[in-house]
Amino acid sequence: MTSPADTTDTATFTAVPVPHTDEELAGITYNADGLVGAIIQDATDGTVLMFAWMNAESLARTLETGRTWFWSRSRQEYWCKGETSGDRQYVRGVRYDCDGDALLITVDQEGAGACHTGNRSCFYRAFGDGAVDDGPPAGP
Repeated sequence: MTSPADTTDTATFTAVPVPHTDEELAGITYNADGLVGAIIQDATDGTVLMFAWMNAESLARTLETGRTWFWSRSRQEYWCKGETSGDRQYVRGVRYDCDGDALLITVDQEGAGACHTGNRSCFYRAFGDGAVDDGPPAGP
């Protein structure tokens, strides 16, 4: 197994389906476009890696395959994270919030990272000093 800081694509992560029930799936509230927001977090160090949209089918694919699947609003198609870039995500857990209108998905991140810019996290920019920080946010 590679460490979270390893940027090679030689990781040996394994996709494992996520157990779930129909009642749990029924607890998800989708917006008017049939989408729910998904926050993707590194299972090892807690870094928020990205945000993307899921519909009922992409959530089902994620749970059934153990890989992250999303709905592209611009391309109007499903995409499995990393199939083009090689920066795959292997699901370790899926949680939904108290209202059922947001998902938190913990993953093992393979490759360089989650962001299409080449950064590990999509949240590498901060308001204020203009500094770029690719690490997890500081604690309270």
